[in-house]
Amino acid sequence: MTWLVAALPGAALVSDLTAIAVSGWAGHACVRAARRHPPPLRRFWVLLAVTMGLAALGRTVWTVQRLGDDALPHTVLIGALFTLGIGTGTAALLCCAATSRNVVGRARTVLDGVIVGLALIPIGWVVVFRDIADADLADPLRTFGLLYPMLDLMQLTILVAVAGPARPMWRPLAAIGASLGTRAVADAAYVSLFAHGSYAPGHPIDVCWPLSYLLIGVAAHYPSPPAWDAAEEAVEPPLPPWWRVALPYLPVGGAIVAVVLARRPTGQTPHLVFVGMMALLGVLALRQGLAANENLRLVARLRRLAYTDQLTGLPNRLTFTRRLRRALRDGPPVAVLLLDLDGFKQVNDRFGHVTGDDLLTSIAGRMKAAVADDGTVVRLGGDEFAVLVDGDREVRPEHLAERLLDALQPSPGEEEAGVHPSASIGIAEYGPQHASHTDLLRDADIAMYAAKAAGKSAYRTCTAALREAAVGRAELIADLRRAVDEEQLHLEYQPIVDLATGEVRSAEALVRWRHPRLGLLTPARFLPLAEETGLILPIDRWVIHEACRAAATWRDRNPDATVAVNIAAAHLRRPDLIATVTSATAGAGLAPRALTLELTESALIEGSDAVLDRLRQLRELGIRIAIDDFGTGYSSLSYLHRIPATELKIDRSFVARLGEDSRAYATVEMVTRLADAFDLTVVAEGVETDRQHEAVTAIGCVHGQGWRYGRPTGLAGLRAALTPAARNRT
Repeated sequence: MTWLVAALPGAALVSDLTAIAVSGWAGHACVRAARRHPPPLRRFWVLLAVTMGLAALGRTVWTVQRLGDDALPHTVLIGALFTLGIGTGTAALLCCAATSRNVVGRARTVLDGVIVGLALIPIGWVVVFRDIADADLADPLRTFGLLYPMLDLMQLTILVAVAGPARPMWRPLAAIGASLGTRAVADAAYVSLFAHGSYAPGHPIDVCWPLSYLLIGVAAHYPSPPAWDAAEEAVEPPLPPWWRVALPYLPVGGAIVAVVLARRPTGQTPHLVFVGMMALLGVLALRQGLAANENLRLVARLRRLAYTDQLTGLPNRLTFTRRLRRALRDGPPVAVLLLDLDGFKQVNDRFGHVTGDDLLTSIAGRMKAAVADDGTVVRLGGDEFAVLVDGDREVRPEHLAERLLDALQPSPGEEEAGVHPSASIGIAEYGPQHASHTDLLRDADIAMYAAKAAGKSAYRTCTAALREAAVGRAELIADLRRAVDEEQLHLEYQPIVDLATGEVRSAEALVRWRHPRLGLLTPARFLPLAEETGLILPIDRWVIHEACRAAATWRDRNPDATVAVNIAAAHLRRPDLIATVTSATAGAGLAPRALTLELTESALIEGSDAVLDRLRQLRELGIRIAIDDFGTGYSSLSYLHRIPATELKIDRSFVARLGEDSRAYATVEMVTRLADAFDLTVVAEGVETDRQHEAVTAIGCVHGQGWRYGRPTGLAGLRAALTPAARNRT
């Protein structure tokens, strides 16, 4: 650069030799990169090495012919070598790791570059040749020399398309892009200078060519890219930016204006401009044809995504809804079988979602084989499937349900491993009571829940009785939503007594619902619905606050008497449980030790470490923890050392058999000894007779609860039971 800018003697020779040396060095660097990089990239570097070799050869031939008294040797051989180098360079870009893998994608990339190059022909003509006389354009070089910067920009456009938005740009591509940009500037300046007759070998612009080769050599020294992650390849690439989509078409508008400006005073358009525009129109037509073909493929793919379940390959909910509506328009017979897998959540929790997905795929295949041509099997989502039976199919839905249940029976290996759930099937047949497809699906859903209630691996057909029961259930849920706000709930209290003294030591708060239409409802009638719908949370909060306020009123009669409240599993998993409890005790002015939270074994067994930590925090505040219905769970002993409990409540099913079953007596005795070992107080539930009272007292239970000591009663009745006279009678 210094030599050329200073115009020192021999600048032209220095320029040529430098270009030969640097291009040769860059070719050698590319060969070494091909050996160093993994196989997928070797072709890329080999083609770049060939490109640099052709550049070195072309510059050598140029230098030899120039020294042979040809000032500017523009021969066919030199032009062919440089053009061939552009071809191998373009092929290298198309072999890059970031390039589209399919032929259509590569063809689209090449056409984008050709469009840009052809659109620049009329623009370059106006910029370079407009003020040049026709006589000076007789030399074909002055006309066709414009193709060199066009080819450079074509390559640069291809590189931009190859880099794309799918991944971070590979660093060598940035250096190669800088090389192409530098060469495009050099070729454009050269053509302009030569067309105006002001170029001479050794011009400062000559430094751009060896600089472009130098950048290729620099690119070859970058390390290999990290291996593409297979999971990353599966992810849908992001949409390209708007300018990337519009890039091939941006110069076209300028080309149209340039065609008008390029017209001679005679009204003729220069031949090169005319040929270039015709070629541009042809390439644009081909590019739009590829775009139309790609759009058709995308539409087909979108249809598959929209109407097919991607996991199982079955039709999805949208397809099912469309076919069901069409079947109802065509008229009966139409039937829907709704399937829900029993116990699938346990498979996911125990073996993981990958096993769950494999199981769903296997079940889908079995269902499809069982139904065959007698219906359409679809996956609605999750572990829900459906079968549509319509048209001339003569199979009865009940027979089809039996075939499905038989097909879903686990094999011996699956049954032993516990990775195969059963299915509950609800059947609904189209009738006059179905105004739309939603009514038919509702009835199938009602029948499916009835099948679940009947046990695993069963089917039920929707009847008027089932429909009426479901409507009543829905109405009860709607009424339950208003029960708390309208103060329809109230508490009754069942005393828990000291078996040695007969004193009331505590009382369990039991919620009741004064339904405005159905009368007084017990917890068994509405609490399961509350747990299913999530309404148990506001009910639990109300019970805790109300029980704490009630306990504060009887502390004057018996300061040691506490209150016990049942907590649902859903509430136990919520982080705001501690805030609810502390707010209730503080608001009522009740000491935390006067409140006992009763938790079922199932709620504790399903609890996570966060739940156990929450219970420890409650114990640190002084709140007592009781394990309710002890003995009905399946892993209680393994949890006793982790749960910060203070009480065990022996389930009433054991107490009820104390006078008749020696094994029940042994069970209660064993639990009592176990509780003593863990320093836990034992409460015997369901004590109704004197014989049961004598048995639990003899075993060593400390506290008892049941009708023998008092039925659930209102707050006034409990306060009366707390008087000294009442305690003496007990």
